Amino acid sequence: MPLHTGPAKPAERPSTVNPFYGEADPVSGMTEAPPQHRLPEAPLPPATAYQLVHDELMLDGNSRLNLATFVTTWMEPQAGVLMAECRDKNMIDKDEYPRTAELERRCVAMLADLWNAPDPAAAVGCSTTGSSEACMLAGMALKRRWAQRNADRYPGARPNLVMGVNVQVCWEKFCSFWEVEMRQVPMEGDRFHLDPQAAAELCDENTIGVVGILGSTFDGSYEPIDELCAALDELQERTGLDIPVHVDGASGAMVAPFLDEHLRWDFRLPRVASINTSGHKYGLVYPGVGWALWRSAAELPEELVFRVNYLGGDMPTFALNFSRPGAQVVAQYYTFLRLGRAGFKAVQRTTRAVAMQLAERVAALGDFQLLTRGDELPVFAFTTATDVTAYDVFDVSRRMRENGWLVPAYTFPPHREDLSVLRVVCRNGFSSDLAELFVEDLERLLPELRRQSGPSTHDKGAATCFHH
Repeated sequence: MPLHTGPAKPAERPSTVNPFYGEADPVSGMTEAPPQHRLPEAPLPPATAYQLVHDELMLDGNSRLNLATFVTTWMEPQAGVLMAECRDKNMIDKDEYPRTAELERRCVAMLADLWNAPDPAAAVGCSTTGSSEACMLAGMALKRRWAQRNADRYPGARPNLVMGVNVQVCWEKFCSFWEVEMRQVPMEGDRFHLDPQAAAELCDENTIGVVGILGSTFDGSYEPIDELCAALDELQERTGLDIPVHVDGASGAMVAPFLDEHLRWDFRLPRVASINTSGHKYGLVYPGVGWALWRSAAELPEELVFRVNYLGGDMPTFALNFSRPGAQVVAQYYTFLRLGRAGFKAVQRTTRAVAMQLAERVAALGDFQLLTRGDELPVFAFTTATDVTAYDVFDVSRRMRENGWLVPAYTFPPHREDLSVLRVVCRNGFSSDLAELFVEDLERLLPELRRQSGPSTHDKGAATCFHH
């Protein structure tokens, strides 16, 4: 959540309300707008309040044209109706809303089966507000299991967690909040994510686990989870260190099972202790819902599970949040029921096809060089070709915004700060027709960009519009 502060000074900008927003007699109602940074003294008619908020929100970008976000921006009307029917149900009140709780349980069971848990009935999991909370829970379980194994040394010893430098910011938050040393494998050359052997070399007796990313937000590439587990197997043979793996499958865990069945990344690998995903990304549900699953109860220490006598029911819970709406969980179950395996496969296959075709069209323009091609996550990253000196990716991002397209431009982390790229996320609802319009707008801008005397962006840090 962004952290907001109040206005620098209480001054209000003068404005008036359109008389048509008033009641039947437009001139008898309020003619001046309410204050913006303090509560108004009196109520407003609902139509007036709605119109004031609606008009201001028109200045937001169009979510369907937001190629920066991984979050679902389109669902069927029936899903919207179900969510509206459930938005007043508190997900935590499982005794009062037993069917909502049952749908959550079914979703966990479906994911355990989808991710090849050895015994889906023995796998444990829960819904969350998103992958960030799910990652926090998985990290907490890793740390507690490590602390139990090292009770003779902890809290004297400081735990560490190994990951690539490309991880989502929630892992940095976890390490900061829970006092875990973050050990990151840097990018090198054309490798933009974790190297399995380098990750294993960072492990020691204080390592609580290694995080593998199934779908990096920087370029859409999968990290080699199978090779990572093999490197840790070899480490255990040499040193006796038994390091578990958590797979952050925020996006890829809802893509790979349908399009990359041959890929071993999930509970088929014995070293994978837990997996998370975002239901509101390629799980095809509006925000916010995520899922965290553990191979079995042994991977989730019982002491972390609270059993609360709440409103008349015994409720086991493992979450950072308490009250939250049940609507997104219901929508997730609807989507699973609606699509099934064949439907999910068709949706994700179409999305990947759009990404790969669009990537090829961008490459064919001649001004750009592809880093990825959308053949893993339906995401691709590209930069300007080496002979392009008149403009940079930040110029492209800014100019495309003039046509409504929100395309993030950003600089890569150490050791590739020299590389600035654009990234396009293709989601369900981003059709081949929209992709064609995107290419046409990009191609139309190129003659103007080529005539520039040089890039117009000097502060790349301030210019970036990339926020994981």
